[in-house]
Amino acid sequence: MTTKNSDILEQIKTAALVGRGGAGFPVYMKWKRMKEVENKKKYVVCNASEGEPDVKKDHYLLDHYPETVVKGMVIALDFLGQKEAYFNINAHYFAEFEEKLKKAIEPYEKKGYIFHFFIEKPSYIGGDSGAILNAIEGKRTQPRAKHPSPSILGIFGNPTLVHNVETLYNIARVAEGSFSNTRLYTIGGKVKNPGVFELPDTFTVEEVLRKTNNYSSFPFFAQVGGGASGVVINEEQMKTDTAFGCASIQVYDSETTTRELLLQWFKFYERESCGKCTPCREGTYQLYEMIKKTETIPWKNILAIVDVLKTTTFCALGSSLPIPVESYIKNILKVDRDTLIN
Repeated sequence: MTTKNSDILEQIKTAALVGRGGAGFPVYMKWKRMKEVENKKKYVVCNASEGEPDVKKDHYLLDHYPETVVKGMVIALDFLGQKEAYFNINAHYFAEFEEKLKKAIEPYEKKGYIFHFFIEKPSYIGGDSGAILNAIEGKRTQPRAKHPSPSILGIFGNPTLVHNVETLYNIARVAEGSFSNTRLYTIGGKVKNPGVFELPDTFTVEEVLRKTNNYSSFPFFAQVGGGASGVVINEEQMKTDTAFGCASIQVYDSETTTRELLLQWFKFYERESCGKCTPCREGTYQLYEMIKKTETIPWKNILAIVDVLKTTTFCALGSSLPIPVESYIKNILKVDRDTLIN
């Protein structure tokens, strides 16, 4: 390592590093809290689930920088005084990158580090930290209550540090002194040059699209932060908004119909609901069935279910569904929702 264990926490704090799984929680605070928990056994988990549509940054890192990601895991283990870690990994990614990952961990295994691979059927809910812990323990892949957090009560009752692939990659770069305030943007949809690009995290959506030669000449809008849960914004908003969440930017031609979008979103949510809570299980099913059977958009019924999902679902899957729907109504259709209901 190029950094002392005693220095890394301060380096992470100075770098203002935040998690790249979508929530943006400060890594320094997560590590400090984890370190203070009195428990002999602690784990580190790399979350390589990446079940959000149109997000490919973890795939890119596992393909091009597996050694850096593994190094980030080892730095975290050293900080906690531990040797055992888990990869929670999308089955498709494991099939593609198994050889690279095993080659990357081999030098550390010779030094006594232990790495387990938990290969999951690709799913959105599989990336939830609580669902990851349940799955590793052999339970159903369903979310846990948010309190206590995994850093207090994780795998088999032990404190567990769960980090996204990009976060671990950045931790290694902080330790090496090569970290800068950039992030990985996944760009797709109706663009000339789709792919994953590393650019400053302060760039607006328009700057990212122009810099990557992806700013369209035709009227368009974009979904930012995830192909399911992301916010839908118009061209004017792209001039000021940054790519938050998972930093994906999915571009749509303005001729894309409302029904096409709703069908795409509702089909995903219905398929990915784990069934743990009734509002999500039944709500997503009803929304998909509703839009599947008619060419006319039944806004009154759709928004009634959307309102229920906002406040009653157990985890972020159900409660995130209203985000694309309501932002699309406000920013693209530019109508008052009361107009749609009446």
